[in-house]
Amino acid sequence: MAEDLMQEVLNPGAIQRDPEFPHAPFDWSREDAERVASEEGLELTSEHWELVRALQEFFHRHKDSPRINMRELHDALEEHFHAAGGRKYLYELMPGGPVAQGCRLAGLQPPPEASSQSFGSVS
Repeated sequence: MAEDLMQEVLNPGAIQRDPEFPHAPFDWSREDAERVASEEGLELTSEHWELVRALQEFFHRHKDSPRINMRELHDALEEHFHAAGGRKYLYELMPGGPVAQGCRLAGLQPPPEASSQSFGSVS
């Protein structure tokens, strides 16, 4: 991963990235997500991939923040998926929690609050 990051800094665009996931971590691939999904009993659909993209984009936009604000993340996901049913829809899509389970699929480190029962997330 460090080599990929250094290569991207020295030669932007040299690393082949999946155009459907422009904000994915350097060391992430769809195959990684499919493996995690299989281990967690999920069959990935286009709706799952949309959540993966939304999480990767949010984390990318906040990459310079010292930590991810869980409330902002939940609000951003609620807004993004409002037409589909918002939070209820997301928990149906990701029974392990849209942030906790979604981050595992997206190759992201979930915020510590993502597994807090009081916050409504599960792990």
